[in-house]
Amino acid sequence: MTSSLSVLIASGLPLYAESPLNKIELDFPFLEWLTNSVFVAFLVTAAIVIFARRATKRMQLIPDGKQNFFEAVVEFLYDAVEGIVGKHMVGKVFSLLATIFIFILVANWFSLLPGVGSIGWGEKTGFLSIAHADIPLFRPATADLNMTLGIAALFMVLWFYWTIQELGVKGFIQHTFGVKGGITGVMAVVLFPMFLFVGVIEIISIGFRPVSLSLRLFGNIYAGENLLSTMITLGQDLGLPRLAADVMGVLVPIPFYFMELLVGLLQATVFALLCAVYIQLATGHDEDAH
Repeated sequence: MTSSLSVLIASGLPLYAESPLNKIELDFPFLEWLTNSVFVAFLVTAAIVIFARRATKRMQLIPDGKQNFFEAVVEFLYDAVEGIVGKHMVGKVFSLLATIFIFILVANWFSLLPGVGSIGWGEKTGFLSIAHADIPLFRPATADLNMTLGIAALFMVLWFYWTIQELGVKGFIQHTFGVKGGITGVMAVVLFPMFLFVGVIEIISIGFRPVSLSLRLFGNIYAGENLLSTMITLGQDLGLPRLAADVMGVLVPIPFYFMELLVGLLQATVFALLCAVYIQLATGHDEDAH
């Protein structure tokens, strides 16, 4: 039985991203990194960049159309980030946090397009047939743990850089392990072991941040994709007649698509919001000194 590119009703998104090139009878060892999720990430990035370029190609004093929408999004995100990290940090971190939010949001919503996760290589049962997707051609970028962990790890590297830049190594140690609240004297000596213990817990918490950020995003998007797949094939799984199963496959998933639109927005917001809060917790105390 040969393999072919088929239109599929997916039975569930595979746990791991794979390279569609593995199903082509050609040797591309230098492209093994190009998995279906990385491919979708390229498409999402290209779509964002093209839209941004077109929206800002001819800037006008009175914006309209794409420019108006683009400026509204940037202004909203800038005000939101500034309200969390403060004026002294917003200039440094806004570009990263806005990029993270926009990329995750578009990637999450891109996964709801027809064909994402349901077009791929499977056992041939006829041209444009319904079969099992061994390797989807398009896999949601944020349904790949490698992608979400990479975003989280990149943020944590920059978070550490900005924190050391603002506080210095000595200041970071003092901020993490030192006695807080302006306590001095004998009371500071008495409380130092407790604050030292709290600092150790804080270091452990910092180490877990990229794990929690990446797993939260990955888990919600991956689960959402499989939920939609289950709803689409519910009629077939119940053994209903072909017509009833097809109607159910169209009508039943509709409410869940709206739910996944909301989940995609919430997960992008939570990811970017937590990143902003982590920055504020490490550098926000400087705001009180001005």
